[in-house]
Amino acid sequence: MATGLILEFEFGTNWSNYSWFVGDIFGAPLAIEGLLAFFMEATFVAVMFFGWNRVSPRFHLAATWLTCIGASISALWILVANAWMQYPAGMEFDPAQMRNVMVDFGALFSGIAVNKFFHATISGWCLAGVFVIAVSAWFLLKKRNVPFAMRSIKVGGWVGLVGILLCCYTGDGSAVEVAKHQPMKLAAMEGLYHGNRQQSIVAVGVPNPNKKWNNNESEYLFDISIPYGLSILATHDPNAFVPGVADIVNGISITPQGDTVNTVSYADRIAIGKQSQQYLRNYDTARSNGDAAAMALAADSLKNTFRYFGYGYFNSVDEAIPPVPFTFYMFRIMVIGGSWLVLFFIIVLFCAYRNHWLQKSRIMQWICFITLAIVYLVSQSGWAVAEVGRQPWTVQDLLPRSAAISDISSSSVIVTFWMFAAIFTLLLVAEISIMCRQITKASKTNLEVA
Repeated sequence: MATGLILEFEFGTNWSNYSWFVGDIFGAPLAIEGLLAFFMEATFVAVMFFGWNRVSPRFHLAATWLTCIGASISALWILVANAWMQYPAGMEFDPAQMRNVMVDFGALFSGIAVNKFFHATISGWCLAGVFVIAVSAWFLLKKRNVPFAMRSIKVGGWVGLVGILLCCYTGDGSAVEVAKHQPMKLAAMEGLYHGNRQQSIVAVGVPNPNKKWNNNESEYLFDISIPYGLSILATHDPNAFVPGVADIVNGISITPQGDTVNTVSYADRIAIGKQSQQYLRNYDTARSNGDAAAMALAADSLKNTFRYFGYGYFNSVDEAIPPVPFTFYMFRIMVIGGSWLVLFFIIVLFCAYRNHWLQKSRIMQWICFITLAIVYLVSQSGWAVAEVGRQPWTVQDLLPRSAAISDISSSSVIVTFWMFAAIFTLLLVAEISIMCRQITKASKTNLEVA
């Protein structure tokens, strides 16, 4: 909640060009989130944390559910806004206002938005499940409230297992949407420069740091691949063509029938984008001169070329390519870590139901602690793939990061960054100490199991 509140202020201070450009499209979801969800979770989270034995059990349960519902509603609107940045739909650019305006509110709930919401929120189930298991394993290690800990482990295990399996399903849907709307991100996730039909996926590998889209270096220093894997992941068709970075830059694709077709190359997109920006300047000049005919002509030309408007900020195609090695590694951390979580939840549940092995095995208890760190790493690596993989765009194809920032000095950004870093560090320390105190208090209390 604290970081979200500051972030909304930063949209105006550090990202003013972005805030103006996205207009009411980005503002509407955030306004709904702030008015409805933020106040709900901010109100009831204190009751949930500190109301135990201070309010009635029913009221405490209601406060807990309302906090969860508020957080979920908050996540919905934030992720809808984020998904729009990845796939800007339901809007038109109005040259008179120099900003985008919403024309179809329902289009905000695109396939990317739906998959992103469920994938992100359900991943929270996995994190919560591991957290409950790790805390309960600490109880077992200290031999305190063992029956309560065992029951909590079973609940956390089932919630986590269902969550990670649903994450795999929603992740598959997200991959299909990314392949459809953000093929460059998919190519970066795979470290793929030259695509093929029946494209394999690299299970484990090391990208070549010297590889560029326009040289002949090998893509990997080492790799172990799964045949047909990327074609299946991207399209659910093992024979499908998946383009690489060089294919996308050069505007080359292959149809399901095996025919080579030309799409719009990045060089052409840059040229069209610069022309689109010139049409916008022509419109502004015509409006200043009161020339209605020239305004109409410029507006029509702008509408026809606006799809590549953002490319006009680039001077070379290299500026439009995301960091490939970083995205490649983050994707594998997410997938390998997620695979471990599937195995982890199965093992934990097996041990919990099988002669109380968890009570006896110190190794298994320590594995629970280590997995808590792993699940946080997996969660953050997933966000790294989503956000770094779409670079350099703030709004896909329309507004690059370099054009979205405010005209402020770097010293101002540095000062506010470290100021907020210090504040958030203090809040993090306070939050961790509160949780540790509550856990320690619970370990010293005789918790009955119904």
